[in-house]
Amino acid sequence: MPKLWDDSIASHREAVRTAVLDATAAVVAERGLTGVTMAEVAQRSAIGRATLYKYFADVDAILTAWHQRQVTDHLRQLDETWERTHRIEDVLEAYAFICHEHPPSEPAASLHRSAHVKHAREHLVTFIAERLGAVRDDVPPKELATYCVHALQAAGAVPSKAAVRRLVRITMDGLRGQLRG
Repeated sequence: MPKLWDDSIASHREAVRTAVLDATAAVVAERGLTGVTMAEVAQRSAIGRATLYKYFADVDAILTAWHQRQVTDHLRQLDETWERTHRIEDVLEAYAFICHEHPPSEPAASLHRSAHVKHAREHLVTFIAERLGAVRDDVPPKELATYCVHALQAAGAVPSKAAVRRLVRITMDGLRGQLRG
C-alpha cells in the first residue's frame, strides 16, 4: 500500500475514535457514566452503530478509552504546570483541583480499578517524586509522593476551592515537617 493510503486510513481511524470519545464525554457530562449507551454515542458521533462496534466492543470499552484519555490529559496538565512554574506546590494544587473537579463516584469505581489507572498513578507518583527531590532526610521521595497523591485525593470530598487550597497547604506543611538543613 502506498504511504498516503496508510496515512489516510490511520487518520480516518483516529478521527472516528476522537469523535466517539468526544461524544462519550458529552454524554457523561449530561447524564453521568451510567447514561452512556452505544446508540447515543453512535448518534452523537455521527457514525453507524455497526461502525461503532468495529471500534469498541461495548459501552465498557468506550468508557475505558474515554477515561484513559481523561487521565492522559490530566497528566499532561500537571506536566505543563511544572514546565510553566517549576514549583511543586503548583503541581500539587493542580492535582488537587483535578481531584476536586472529578470526585469519586460509585459508577467510576470500576474505571479506577483499570490497569491504565494503576499505570497512571505510578507515573504520577514518580513524576512528583522526581520534582520533590530530597525534601526530607527521614522519608524517601517516592514515599512522600505517594503520601501527597493520597492526601490530595481528599480534594474530591471538600466543599470549596478555598478548602482545596487549605488541603494543599496542609500537605505542603507535612512535606516540610523536617526540612533539610
